[in-house]
Amino acid sequence: MGIKNRLVLMNFLQFFIWGSWLLTIGAYWFNNKHWSGTEFGIIFSTMGISSVFMPAFTGIISDRFINAEKLYSILHLLGGVSLVCLPMVDNPTTFFWVMLVNMFFYMPTISLSITVAYNALIAANLDVVKQYPSVRIWGTIGFIVALWVVSLTHNETSANQFYIAAAVSFLLATYALTLPKCLPMSKIDTRTTFTHALGLHAFELFKQKKFAVFFTFSMLLGAALQLTNAYGDTYIHDFANIEKYQDSLAVRYPAIIMSVSQVSETLFILAIPFFLRKFGIKYVMFLSMLAWVLRFGLFAFGNPTDGLWMIIMSCVVYGMAFDFFNISGSLFVETQTNPKIRGSAQGLFMMMVNGFGALIGSFASGYLIEHYFTLADGSRQWQHIWLSFAAYALVLAIIFPFVFKYKHNPKEILDLNH
Repeated sequence: MGIKNRLVLMNFLQFFIWGSWLLTIGAYWFNNKHWSGTEFGIIFSTMGISSVFMPAFTGIISDRFINAEKLYSILHLLGGVSLVCLPMVDNPTTFFWVMLVNMFFYMPTISLSITVAYNALIAANLDVVKQYPSVRIWGTIGFIVALWVVSLTHNETSANQFYIAAAVSFLLATYALTLPKCLPMSKIDTRTTFTHALGLHAFELFKQKKFAVFFTFSMLLGAALQLTNAYGDTYIHDFANIEKYQDSLAVRYPAIIMSVSQVSETLFILAIPFFLRKFGIKYVMFLSMLAWVLRFGLFAFGNPTDGLWMIIMSCVVYGMAFDFFNISGSLFVETQTNPKIRGSAQGLFMMMVNGFGALIGSFASGYLIEHYFTLADGSRQWQHIWLSFAAYALVLAIIFPFVFKYKHNPKEILDLNH
């Protein structure tokens, strides 16, 4: 099996694990356990809490002490164990702690998978910017397949979704040990200053204005991503409370409708090399912000019957909104940082997006929805919610081009071995 196909399988399994439960855990929570919505919001914050420091921390470890593919394997093994434990929990507080442990193990594997893939592609003398999107696309396909498997087997409200994810975690933990070696830079570079010994030099990127602004807006866009993860499926489920929508396709199979977002991802991933080389990271991220405006705006006016096209178009636009800052952002970090800190830098990027960004999105949106968009009977004013989110993305889009002064140089994107 060629190196690209080996990395394809890694990405497929990586995101199959997440797709098995991320969008359906809410249905399990409310329909199986019948725990409160406030407690559920706290559960979703585990991604942000773990991403604040775990990806950066494991990036430091992989840069200095242990092969990235071995660390990747260990984390998936431990993550699988924690997933097996989740169905045994009988109260929301314990569920929070077990899920937090699972996120401690899972979230760092996203950035580690990028490090392993980039290292393998470079070692094989392949163009990362050109080749990686066609590898990463299979992660999205894995997410889609997992969604469909869970939905079509009627496990959206079942604990089986966690067992499915655990089984794939164990499989990936084993498979990861067969991947090309990704040696710590300490085996290559013997500099021993305190900063380099701990891998803290990745944080020095904030001294450069282009990275300070880039990471700040990555964090703010990460908040927008969290809004989609937390409320997209719940939004469609809530249409079941309106009689004329109860028997609609979207209400009966919300996870499948939402999977259109991931299908769209697969298309926009393939467009990244062209857009990144042609326009550069500044305008690619600007397009992402405009796409978030459309994503939320279309949700605001859609419904499961005559407005279903708006919901589907919102899911299509999501592909650009997500890929053009998440995948392109990781490629920007890869091409603009020293090889000695790439693991740490990718972890730092993940920390800003899925750490601080997710926490801002979780807590701010939870507060706003509860205090301003929830009626006395407990129903939510979804149109106002989505319009407020669209306004947030629009403000980012207006400000970003004026503060991010980075000048695009296509030659820098082409050279990954500086």
